Amino acid sequence: MAVQDELEYLKSLVAQLNEKIHTLEAKAKDTVSPPKTPAQQLRTILIGPPGAGKGTQAPRIRDEFCVCHLATGDLLRDQVAKKTKLGVEAKKVMDAGGLVGDDIVVGMIKDQLENNKACKNGFVLDGFPRTVPQASMLDKMLQERKEKLDSVVQLVIEDQLLISRITGRLIHPASGRTYHREFNPPKKPMVDDVTGEPLVQRSDDNVEALRKRLAVFHSQTGPVVDYYKQKGIWHPIDAAQSPNLVWENLRNVLVKSTQQKS
Repeated sequence: MAVQDELEYLKSLVAQLNEKIHTLEAKAKDTVSPPKTPAQQLRTILIGPPGAGKGTQAPRIRDEFCVCHLATGDLLRDQVAKKTKLGVEAKKVMDAGGLVGDDIVVGMIKDQLENNKACKNGFVLDGFPRTVPQASMLDKMLQERKEKLDSVVQLVIEDQLLISRITGRLIHPASGRTYHREFNPPKKPMVDDVTGEPLVQRSDDNVEALRKRLAVFHSQTGPVVDYYKQKGIWHPIDAAQSPNLVWENLRNVLVKSTQQKS
C-alpha cells in the first residue's frame, strides 16, 4: 500500500501544480502590457505554402513590429463586403468567373498603405505577390511612395510533412481557431474548446486537393523567389521546427533587416 499511497500523493501534487500553472497563465494574460512602439519601420513579405504557418507568424510580426498585416485574400473579401470602388470592380470580375487583376490587388494594397493607420510603421504582406509581374508592380508602387521592401521571408517545409499537418487540421469557422487531430486536438473530439460549437475540416484539406494546391504554389513561387534572391533580400526559414523556434529565427531576420537601414 505504501507505493499506492505515494502514487496518489504524487498525482495530487501534479494536479495542484497544473492548477497553479493555469492560474499564473491566466494572470499573465490579464496583465496589461504597455503598448509597443516600433524601433524601425518594417516592410516585409511572408511566403510559404498552405499550412507552413503564415497564419501563425504574420500576426506575431504585426504585434511585435507595430505594422499592419495585409492578407490579400482577406483584403479582397473586405473590400467586396464594403462595396468600395475597388471592391465593386473585383466583384464584377469574380462574378464573371475571372481572376481579379493584379492592378486591382495592388490598388487595394496601396489604399491600405495610404489610409490604414496601422500601416504607418510598415507592413507584412501575406499571399502576395504570387507571380513575377505582381512583384514588379508592387516594387513600382512602393517606389512611387519612395519606399522599398526590407526583406522577403520564405517558410520552407517538405510537402509530405505539410500534408500530414494539413489533412488533420480542424477549424472553428466563426473565430478561425485551428486545431489538429494529432498535434493539437480539441479537448472534446470535433468541438471548439471555447464555444463548444462544432469544428469543420476545409473541403480542400484532403490529400488530393492539397497536392494540387502545393504543385500550383511551387510553380508560381519559384520564379518569385528567384526574383527576390537577385535583389538580395530573400531569407529562408525552416518551418518544420516548432512555431516558437520559427518565430525566433524569423524575428532575428526581421530585426537585422531593419537595423541595416539605420
